[in-house]
Amino acid sequence: MNAPGESLIKLTSFSHGGGCGCKIAPGVLADILKRSSGFPVPKELMVGIETSDDAAVYKLNDEQALVATTDFFMPIVDDPFDFGRIAATNALSDVYAMGGTPIMALALVGMPINKLPVEVIGDIIRGGESICAEAGIPVAGGHTIDSVEPIYGLVALGLVHPSKVKRNADAKAGDKLILGKPLGVGILSAALKKNALDADGYAAMIANTTKLNKPGTALAGMHGVHAMTDVTGFGLLGHLLELARGARLTARLNMQGVPLLPQVQALAERGFVTGASTRNWAGYGHEVTLADGITPAQQALLTDPQTSGGLLVSCHADAVDEVLALFRCEGFEHAAVIGEMAAGAPGVTVSM
Repeated sequence: MNAPGESLIKLTSFSHGGGCGCKIAPGVLADILKRSSGFPVPKELMVGIETSDDAAVYKLNDEQALVATTDFFMPIVDDPFDFGRIAATNALSDVYAMGGTPIMALALVGMPINKLPVEVIGDIIRGGESICAEAGIPVAGGHTIDSVEPIYGLVALGLVHPSKVKRNADAKAGDKLILGKPLGVGILSAALKKNALDADGYAAMIANTTKLNKPGTALAGMHGVHAMTDVTGFGLLGHLLELARGARLTARLNMQGVPLLPQVQALAERGFVTGASTRNWAGYGHEVTLADGITPAQQALLTDPQTSGGLLVSCHADAVDEVLALFRCEGFEHAAVIGEMAAGAPGVTVSM
């Protein structure tokens, strides 16, 4: 892992945006999707596009369902190996968020061949392979193109028992909300681009974005866990809204309970926020009620696009201790209860 500024080639200089901050703004995406034509849905398709879930799930038989997803983006860091690791971790997260176990991946590679040395491209691919090895799966193939901006990611495939699929739409009133990783990746990346992130901040960012959300597989087997998703490009508020809309409930978020990466509060107060954060708020802010006293910096934290963010779990109050114990056992020491689901119109209220 290189410290900030050590890379000879600045991968981030090739891209107009990085990581999950590259996502199309939520309002624009919703407009695009509503214009899409319908299609026949086979009865075996357990999860499709209807609730903007993390992956598609197709029932193979009474014991197995296939989890299929894809994710790719432009560089969020300059170190090619780190970029590959982050992108692969992020792609595999969607399998874990459905409660699945990854079985294999396919690489998606788009590179400006005339601008990047083959050694750099090779390091990106090797970074992704290292994460897949950690997940215990092969990179079994893929596709490459010559593109203007560097793009890397995976098609990720997994398996889950049909009865253990965890959708983002099945939260229940009274559930507690638990977040597995701290927030602030987008803010740290904004500071990195402006050479305002020190070595400790960079190390924290890399550690967070390359930690596989493996607890998702075990969480799927817990009776009290009702819904899961992972927090990525739309920020905590955006993905919490997806839970609220799907379950037709209100999500109540406690700002003081939200875990944050080191330095991000101060950096946000200094204005190190991404354009994606602003676009996120513009897309769904009308569905969010902020308590008096919530500062612009705190709003930016809640809309901050997370690359390879944490699992967001909705579980029965009696299951909280078991869920937190599992996270702790897997090395997610910052996992915390951040709110609850309640009866009411779909939306999010944020308290101090």
